[in-house]
Amino acid sequence: MYKILSKKIEEMSLQERPREKLLLKGVFGLEDVELLALALGKGSKKCGVMELASKVLDVINKSSIDKCNEELEKIHGIGKVKAGALVSAFEFARRRIKPSGIPVTSAQDVYSLVKHLSHDKQEHLICISLNGEHVTNAVRIVTTGILNTTHVHPREIYSDPIVDRAASIIIAHNHPSGSLTPSDADIKVTKKIREAGEILGISLLDHVIFSKFGFLSLREEGRW
Repeated sequence: MYKILSKKIEEMSLQERPREKLLLKGVFGLEDVELLALALGKGSKKCGVMELASKVLDVINKSSIDKCNEELEKIHGIGKVKAGALVSAFEFARRRIKPSGIPVTSAQDVYSLVKHLSHDKQEHLICISLNGEHVTNAVRIVTTGILNTTHVHPREIYSDPIVDRAASIIIAHNHPSGSLTPSDADIKVTKKIREAGEILGISLLDHVIFSKFGFLSLREEGRW
């Protein structure tokens, strides 16, 4: 969650404000929540634009773009009109940059798709759904929180790839600590998901651990 979420824009120093940061650093210097805050423009009577942007981001992280419209409408301060505008903007961007048509041939390609989460203070397990030519169908956050075999169930991983008619998947998760060393839980989760994929006929190709310092492929490291 954004570290100064409780502050209103007028309470932030100039260097903290998204619009000023945009002018100084460009779009690549802004966090996702800041980009959304700029897109929203203003908050509501009950919450500032940063808090509203955080709520929108939470919905986007948990739902695919084509299914999040109704959830966005439920957020106080968004409503039908703004939800429709947001979803339309997301779809326009998707069509233009084609994130659902990116070839993935290495762990570096995986890192490029998920590195925007590398500075997040929570762990996120991401599933990349691939077609038979190793081109992305979709990139989704499956779970948020500490990764372990109790919290991660194969049905959560494979439910959307089955709908996608995926041939394979790659999973990735961030280490907020910055460490790229896989834990025992990381290895156990990988084995559990890989075995389920063998039954379903959707291969698990890799598990990539990443942080603000880079990435590590469990397959390349032989921790498979």
